[in-house]
Amino acid sequence: MMADTIDLTARDETWVGRVLPVLRMVAKTYFRSEVRGMDKVPDGGVLLVSNHSGGLMAFDVPVIAVAFADEFGEQRPLYTLAHDLVFTGFGKQIFGKVGFLPAHPRNAVQALRAGAATIVFPGGDWEAMRPTTQSATIDFKGRTGYVRTAIEAGVPIVPIVTLGGQETQLFINRGDGLAKFLRIDRLLRIKSAPLGLGFPFGITPGFPPNVPLPSKLVTEVLDPIDITAEFGTNPEIADVDEMVRKRMQHALDDLARRRRFPVIG
Repeated sequence: MMADTIDLTARDETWVGRVLPVLRMVAKTYFRSEVRGMDKVPDGGVLLVSNHSGGLMAFDVPVIAVAFADEFGEQRPLYTLAHDLVFTGFGKQIFGKVGFLPAHPRNAVQALRAGAATIVFPGGDWEAMRPTTQSATIDFKGRTGYVRTAIEAGVPIVPIVTLGGQETQLFINRGDGLAKFLRIDRLLRIKSAPLGLGFPFGITPGFPPNVPLPSKLVTEVLDPIDITAEFGTNPEIADVDEMVRKRMQHALDDLARRRRFPVIG
């Protein structure tokens, strides 16, 4: 599925212009999204590193995309690294038009070296399907490839945290054991099949997903991290990753302390 190079021109500004108003309405009306600090994102290539919440219907992606477009205009592309399942069937054409790329390091490096802002969710489906009781927890499952990507492309990292996404779907457990039993960890590269509770399907193993609850989504964009300036020319990957996660966890804890009620915000 992966080619040596990707076609960044597949992103269609006309298509983006049609989709954004719908996403904006959903983000700002249904989820009452609030995004702070998007102006901190520097010009040129930059790797946005975000936590991920909401299971198979993670709305932190459109919330960030809408805020990015509102801040910088629709003409500045934002590429999103996504799971291979997004590109099955007609997904490749549909999501490719709005800037989604298969989540492979060389795709990210190519986009970053072209001067594009690119967002990655290192925790992927593992983090997006964590129990709702762990809503305010950063969990990348030990994945540090994003650090190598930023170093190889020579770009800064901008951490982003969102709270409320794990309240749009109520997950009882992580379901990694069930994922192994059903073999979807091998067949689909999905490590979790959590038991979810909601409407209209009641309790399900993550699929089919229930209707997302209208949880208020609050997003905080943190200060850019110049890896060379902070860690030198030969940084330890683990040290950079630990620092990124610590800053993100601190910011997420702060959002959690200020949140009055689940879903309501």
